[in-house]
Parts: sequence; C-alpha cells; structure tokens
Amino acid sequence: MLKLVARRPARSLATTACRREFRDEPCMAESMLDIGTRRIFDSDHDQFRETVRKWFNNEVKPNHAAWEEKGVVPREIWESAGENGLLGCNTPVEYGGIGADLLYAAIVWEEQSYANASGPGFPLHSDIVMPYLLNFGTEEQKNRFLPEMTKGKIISAIAMTEPGAGSDLQGIRTYARKDGDDWILNGSKTFITNGQNADLVIVVAITNPKAKIAAHGISLFLVEGGMEGFKRGQNLKKMGMKAQDTSELFFEDVRLPASSILGGEKGVNRGFMMLMNELPQERLMIGDGAVSKCEFLYETTRDYILDRKAFGGSISKMQVIRHQMAELKTKITIGRSFTDQCIELHCQKKLNTSMASMNKYAMTELEGEVADRCVQLHGGWGYMWEYDVARAYADARVQRIYGGTTEIMKEIISRDLPKKK
Repeated sequence: MLKLVARRPARSLATTACRREFRDEPCMAESMLDIGTRRIFDSDHDQFRETVRKWFNNEVKPNHAAWEEKGVVPREIWESAGENGLLGCNTPVEYGGIGADLLYAAIVWEEQSYANASGPGFPLHSDIVMPYLLNFGTEEQKNRFLPEMTKGKIISAIAMTEPGAGSDLQGIRTYARKDGDDWILNGSKTFITNGQNADLVIVVAITNPKAKIAAHGISLFLVEGGMEGFKRGQNLKKMGMKAQDTSELFFEDVRLPASSILGGEKGVNRGFMMLMNELPQERLMIGDGAVSKCEFLYETTRDYILDRKAFGGSISKMQVIRHQMAELKTKITIGRSFTDQCIELHCQKKLNTSMASMNKYAMTELEGEVADRCVQLHGGWGYMWEYDVARAYADARVQRIYGGTTEIMKEIISRDLPKKK
C-alpha cells in the first residue's frame, strides 16, 4: 500500500515576489528621484545612495560650472571620490575595492546623472577600464593598477576611436610591431574620455596585420603617462560635456615591454574578444545613465512649470502642458522598467549583447526626446546655459554616438531576427 507523504508546496516565483518587501516604483513616488524605490535595491543600497547623493551635491554640483570653463575636472575630485568608495566599488577587496555588487556601481552612474554632472569620467574609469584589468589582466597588472585606481590616484582611459575609424574597430590603423621582447606602438586616437588626466590608457592596436580576419589580429596595450613617445593632443572643445577632458592621443615609437599587453603574452591577438566581452556592461551603463537623466529632467521641469506663471496662473494648469508631462512620465517609466530588467539580468551574468544594445539605443534616443521637450517646456529660459535643461540638452546628443551609434545598435539587434528555414 502506498504511503502518502505530505510535501511542503514549492514556493512559486509569484509567491516569493509577493513576500518581498514592497518598494514603490519611481512613478509611484512623490519624485522619481526618491531614495527607497525600485525592487532591485534594498536598504543597504539606499544607505549607499544617500552617501553618493550627498557627495555629488556637496563636492561636484557647486563646482561643475567652473570645471566647464576649464574643460577638465581636477584630480583632487578623483581622490575624494576614491576616499568615499565611489570608484570601482564592485572591485574585489583583494584589489582595493569594497567587493560590492553591480547595483552599487549603478547607483554611482545614476546619481551622477541626477546631479547633471557630466564632467567626472568615473563610469568609464570604474566600469569599463577596471573590468578589463580585473577580467583579463595578469595578477601583476591587477595588483599594480587596481588598488590605486580605486583610490583615484591612477586615472584611466581606453583608446579605441581613431580619426578614420569610429564604431568599426576592425578598421583601426594603430599598430604595434614586435622588436625583440618588446613592442613598438605607433598611431593616433581621438575623442578619448579622460584623455588629459589619464595616467593609464588601454590602447587598441593591430598586432597581426596578416590575420585572415582583422578582429583576430588585435591586442590591448597598457600605456602609462610619461612613456617616451606618448603625447597628448589638444583638449577637444565639444558641443556638450564641457567639463569632461576629451582628447587626441598620439603614439610615436612607444616602446612597450611584453608585460604591457593586457593579459601578458596570452593576451596577444585576443583584444577583439576582450572588447566584445565588455560591451554589454558599457552599453547598459550608458542606457542607465540616459534614463536616469530623463528622470532628472522630468523632475526639474515639473518644478519649473509649477512655479512658472503665465496668463494669470501656473502653466502647470494648462491641459497641453499637463498632457505633455503625462506622456514624458509614461515613456520614462517604461524605460526605467526595461533598464532595471537589464540591470537585474546583468547581475546574474545573463544580459546578452542584443538586449544591452536595445537598452542603449532606446534609452539614449529617449533622453534626446525628453531633453528637447523639457527645453521647450522651459520656454526661452530653457535655452540659457545656467539652466540645467540647457546643459542636459547639449550633453544628451553624444549619447546616441559613443559606445556604438544608434545605427550600429540597430544592426546588432537585427542580427537576431529569425531566419526562414
């Protein structure tokens, strides 16, 4: 006779979700910038966000206009960010970080957007360059650079783009040839973020021009400031992001030891694979920063229309204004939901290139739309540089270009279209 054993019913995902402490989504809160919202975060993340927000409000916002005039962020700010745990915060403890999860890094991206401070090149340094070293560097390279990078004492950059090769990495001309045990690097790069401040630059170069597939002949080199033959060009004057140092870099017979190849000798001709591996995080970072800027623009504009008087009352009472704000809030909310889904997947190491490209494409296009409409809602004042919306509008335009243009994102996404059998 069968003996029936009572079993505890398996808890469904829905039940687990229902038991989780409820947190408002940004669209439910009094402000989209409120701390304590979004289910992907917890109270520990909230405490970190409070620290990061306070730091940006006290150390960055009051000084950003002056940095825009100079075209560069002072090194002391980098060291202050390091002291407060804002740089490479998800780097393991053994390499100088605090070993936090990716959500802590996302908080820094978002709070920088909420501060409308495009000058500090922290995201590129912490969440593009440092992961290359962490994921592909030798132990000697990790121990030498990562601890100082988390302190802000070594500022980093990555040099991919060339005057004749933008999104097409296989079209680069910078070349490194073997000379005994060393490599000799020649070429030039442009539009390099942190280019004036950088102490360490990861340089993309051809090392096997005879490779059947160009991508199989690329290596990444660690070039340090002060090396003979490494020269910085002018700090480029841009439409937006005026406080961020963006430069030309030149390499004239720069002699590099084999230890300067990312990953050592094993890294020779493996650069393209490394680049492709890190692109999803780069594109997610840009997408999250973009939708965060949308949230900031919405709240800034809401404050303005509530205060602005015209035709005998607040312009927020005009139906045409209220309906525009309703449209913006709905689009931003959809964008935030998709972005949080991407962040959650990336934390699980499941975000693929196609989905990251969708996020980068959609959110940067949305940022452009939101910035444009918020300037319009400010009227003539929206065109004045002292207003946040004017600076945000100028900053937004490049988001659809760097990290892979919108057109390249669409091409990547389209490759997943099912083929007829």
